[in-house]
Amino acid sequence: MSDPFYDALAPVSAFQALCQGDGYVALPDDWWVGVADIADSTQAVDAGAYKTVNMVGAAVISAQRNARPGQAFPFVFGGDGASFAVPADAADSAREALAAVQAWARDAFGLHLRGAMLPVARIRAEGRDLRVARYRVSASVDYAMFSGGGMAWAEAALKAGQIGQDPAPEGTMPDLTGLSCRWSNMPAQHGRILSLLVLPAEGADETAFLTLCRMVLDLTDGLDRSGHPVPEDGSGVRWPSSGTALEVAASGRGYLSVLLGSFVAWVVLKTGLGPRGFDAAEYTRDTSRNADFRKYDDGLKMTLDCDDRTVAALTALLDRAVSDGVARYGMEAQDEAMMTCIVPSAFESDHLHFVDGASGGYARAAARLKGQS
Repeated sequence: MSDPFYDALAPVSAFQALCQGDGYVALPDDWWVGVADIADSTQAVDAGAYKTVNMVGAAVISAQRNARPGQAFPFVFGGDGASFAVPADAADSAREALAAVQAWARDAFGLHLRGAMLPVARIRAEGRDLRVARYRVSASVDYAMFSGGGMAWAEAALKAGQIGQDPAPEGTMPDLTGLSCRWSNMPAQHGRILSLLVLPAEGADETAFLTLCRMVLDLTDGLDRSGHPVPEDGSGVRWPSSGTALEVAASGRGYLSVLLGSFVAWVVLKTGLGPRGFDAAEYTRDTSRNADFRKYDDGLKMTLDCDDRTVAALTALLDRAVSDGVARYGMEAQDEAMMTCIVPSAFESDHLHFVDGASGGYARAAARLKGQS
């Protein structure tokens, strides 16, 4: 990609600053946005396919990264989908990679992954803006945050059938190198794993909504590690992993090959004995540091290890915000969190870990939104 816009964007280190509007810069008009969402994801979750739903959402990001290796671009994981943005000279390759993931989701799992690409200028023509920030979670990883309402508008337009694109032909396989879900689920240590969405009500004053977001963060910052659900020394691994079949589908390799590779990884992480230059303990610490357990994507989206007192305080605060016409919100409480990962190399510290609740998470929270739409 020739456009230096995103590379030049300085990362923000304080998450609270994102709820003050700090660090956001308008995406150029000639950039393109991609959005993807699994239709009927709550039904898939109810059928027990929540790991599959998360794997498909993360696959959207994995395919985009592999289409342009080594080139940074903004993206956000949404549980049952994902969103991203690329410069104009990458739009064609991005569209092809998205269509390939749509085909793979259909062929491998019978899931209808809706997808669309559209220029930023189209979003602004609809009266929405699209601003982006980079939030640094560790020395090696940062995640994009979006504000301005533009990404939320694109996602709503996709779900309403106003925009969209067809999947690639049957049998098309995206490049999902590095995509995996080998880590064990993470039981709540302080009560429940809370998947929380806090979104602006239609027509809400932006300043009032951002003030509400800061109040939510003030409450959750009182939790251990601000509610981070991934233990500092990683979540632990079992063999065989419950995600083995998903990794087979993502890699295109045989079951025995994937099983053997995961066994080697399990041995290394359990014993700490691995190839020269690989530090298993540091890798697991990086896993926690690099996890995206909270984000700002036209609203707050968080997966928290949360005690009952904080859940009650959040509910009271957010119910008032609904009554005042400031926000909509959805919650899903569950016993465990889970991660889906993109690991380009076990010898580097830039691996990515997407966190969601292990029993429906963001998908169920979105289905339970309170407040006006």
